[in-house]
Amino acid sequence: MNILRRNMASLCRLSPLCRNAAPQQLPNQLSVFIARTNTTEAKPAKTKYGPMKDEDRIFTNLYGRHDWGIKGAKARGDWYKTKEIILKGHEWILKEITTSGLRGRGGAGFPTGMKWGFMNKPDDGRPKYLVVNADEGEPGTCKDREIMRHDPHKLVEGCLVAGRSMGARAAYIYIRGEFYNEASNLQIAINEAYKDGLIGKNACGSGYDFDVYVHRGAGAYICGEETSLIESLEGKAGKPRLKPPFPADVGVFGCPTTVANVETVAVAPLFNISGHVNNPTTVEEEMSIPLRELIERHAGGVIGGWDNLLAVIPGGSSVPLIPKSICDDVMMDFDALIQVQSGLGTAAIIVMNKSADVVRCIARLIEFYKHESCGQCTPCREGTGWMLKIMNRFITGNARPDEIDMLYELSKQIEGHTICALGDGAAWPVQGLIRHFRPELERRMKEHEQKQAARA
Repeated sequence: MNILRRNMASLCRLSPLCRNAAPQQLPNQLSVFIARTNTTEAKPAKTKYGPMKDEDRIFTNLYGRHDWGIKGAKARGDWYKTKEIILKGHEWILKEITTSGLRGRGGAGFPTGMKWGFMNKPDDGRPKYLVVNADEGEPGTCKDREIMRHDPHKLVEGCLVAGRSMGARAAYIYIRGEFYNEASNLQIAINEAYKDGLIGKNACGSGYDFDVYVHRGAGAYICGEETSLIESLEGKAGKPRLKPPFPADVGVFGCPTTVANVETVAVAPLFNISGHVNNPTTVEEEMSIPLRELIERHAGGVIGGWDNLLAVIPGGSSVPLIPKSICDDVMMDFDALIQVQSGLGTAAIIVMNKSADVVRCIARLIEFYKHESCGQCTPCREGTGWMLKIMNRFITGNARPDEIDMLYELSKQIEGHTICALGDGAAWPVQGLIRHFRPELERRMKEHEQKQAARA
């Protein structure tokens, strides 16, 4: 456990509180990391989460104030004792990831150690691959791009360690085509790592061969879904595959594949805060920090003050919004947000104060999902269009009250009835609106009816 006492490879990086701890102290220090990654198995004694101390931060160049090249990255602790981690073997790496309680930051929150462990099946002669999802097309989500632009070596190093845990021979980083600067910086970091012997043949001098490639996508939101991403990577149209078989059995090029999010591979508990706040930002913070504290401490608070808050979408555009009454006390983690019928998703917080037209905002999101649907599944292809038509009428109130329940039922016919989760992502914003703002919808309908009657 000695190599866990210092700031090591991105994937197995613990809180810096562990760096100088004696081996017998490390199990207690692990609870700090467990709390930050929000495991449901461990129940740490602490009840107060955040703010994170500066010395505990993984990302020290999140805002691009320092050298993002290999020299600056090494000075900040990247590539430290990576060889020792690789030599520990895949079972040790998987055990550490599982013990940490790390969960996928792409939105699903699936236990990372379990997902990577699916790759450790008897060798059948096919190569294995790691595919990193850097497509980041979720509205309101701007975190992966900060990693690739300002701290790309953490992702490259993370790819190596993650790849070793699953016996992969290479990593393909599928990056959104519009991210020109991010792709450029990432490629430079990869070139630097090759030149320094950190990846490629005999990576880090460990005897393990591992390559990293950057593949630029064409900017389709649907390619953020793992099987669509694989299809696109293979040169096909980005449309989801039916499962099974799952990528761990038949993935890219017909070989076992794990698709992981940039944040998961780099191990970074990042939050986005945008919308009606004084200082929109991306910040690294402790998991389970109260939503109100996160907004007020790091984003300068809601424009007009906390009492001017209307609602918050806590996890990117595809999770249900929550009104101020819930925002007052809710914590930012997977389980707490599920309990209030929302979700952590991508941890991208979209704040709406009372100046926002919440009905118009949700209608705009539905327009996005209709546009980005690949059209393969009938409920999504047809249903998103129907929802948009109804939502556009709800904006002006040109509808009947019974259509509110009809829209809710329509969203339920889309949710869970499509190959991928885009249908769910389109349904949930509508459900959240109806759940918390039905009186606003009914008020608009009543006002519209009165105007029509006055004209008659």
